[in-house]
Amino acid sequence: MTLSRDADAQGGLESVTPTGRVDSLTGIRAVAALLVVLTHAAYTTGHYGQGYIGLVFSRMEIGVPIFFVLSGFLLFAPWVNACAEGAPAPSVTRYAWHRVRRIMPAYVVTVVAAYLVYHFRTAGPNPGHTWEGLARNLTLTQIYTDNYLYSYLHQGLTQMWSLAVEAAFYVALPPMAYLLLVVLCRGRWRPWLLLAGLAAFGALSPAWLWLVHTTSFLPDGARLWLPGYLSWFVGGMVLAVLAAMGVRAYALACLPIAMVSYLIVSTPIGGEPTTSPALLWEALAKSGFYAVIATLVVAPLALGNTGLYAKAMASRPMVFLGEISYEIFLIHLVTMELVMVEILQYPIYNGSVWLLFLGTMVVTMPLAWLLHRFTRVR
Repeated sequence: MTLSRDADAQGGLESVTPTGRVDSLTGIRAVAALLVVLTHAAYTTGHYGQGYIGLVFSRMEIGVPIFFVLSGFLLFAPWVNACAEGAPAPSVTRYAWHRVRRIMPAYVVTVVAAYLVYHFRTAGPNPGHTWEGLARNLTLTQIYTDNYLYSYLHQGLTQMWSLAVEAAFYVALPPMAYLLLVVLCRGRWRPWLLLAGLAAFGALSPAWLWLVHTTSFLPDGARLWLPGYLSWFVGGMVLAVLAAMGVRAYALACLPIAMVSYLIVSTPIGGEPTTSPALLWEALAKSGFYAVIATLVVAPLALGNTGLYAKAMASRPMVFLGEISYEIFLIHLVTMELVMVEILQYPIYNGSVWLLFLGTMVVTMPLAWLLHRFTRVR
């Protein structure tokens, strides 16, 4: 999940480093990664079933929508800025190479390492641990199947469904940019028309959720395909347009609304603590609330606010964690199981969520730093 962009595409943000990185946007990646680790720690220790508190823990999967909003913002911004300035559109070839170079080296190392680790561990009969499962996971095609839970799902790589969605967005973004900026806006800077086009793309998510919940001709893995999550990316793409328009957002306005929305979606309105709610209205509520929450969390940082929130996200600890957030995301499930079984010796679905979270982070951070160090884009 790449979350960096060229210096000339920063849109006037004030916390840009000489390398073109916006520190506060790097820091919010750390928050997203920590939330993902914490929700998995809560699941592994059996806390999902503890009423409202369990739902609060489960909704910490909001880290994934935050990553998606960031990707939509940072990757669409160069196209938006080029259109606004009357400059040539970004090179699709260069864009594609950067996407592959950014995510695949660390991902391939993680997948191969996970298969090696679980070769020597008892994981139960799982087709995802076969050679075909390895090929599927290496190519990020594990979600394109029926009977998803029993097809290519590797025990240490279950979170990679979201990376498969991210990769699908990478492929879809250039055609989307062409349709929006060339076909719809005719190559001219028409921000309100562009926002209308983005609203139409965002509407594809509820339409897709309706389709997969009311028909049976699609495989069950279709609930994890890009259309169902496109509205989260669109939230970031909208921020890219607003940034080019000079709009500003303030944490004092955005964050309280995001927090209230989080508390609301943590009720049964968002369904059971699963990735894909069983009922259509639950899926629609969860998708909509997550889009709002993630977009509001990112908005003050993306739209130039330099207050306390931006300063906290731009602090050295947050930037450090943000720089290795992708690697933390990749390896944390493998390290979490090792900490759970070998160090804390908890039975499954038992133990302290906070001890498991802290233990996992202590083991994960140095390994993530090493993985980042040797696979990063230089």
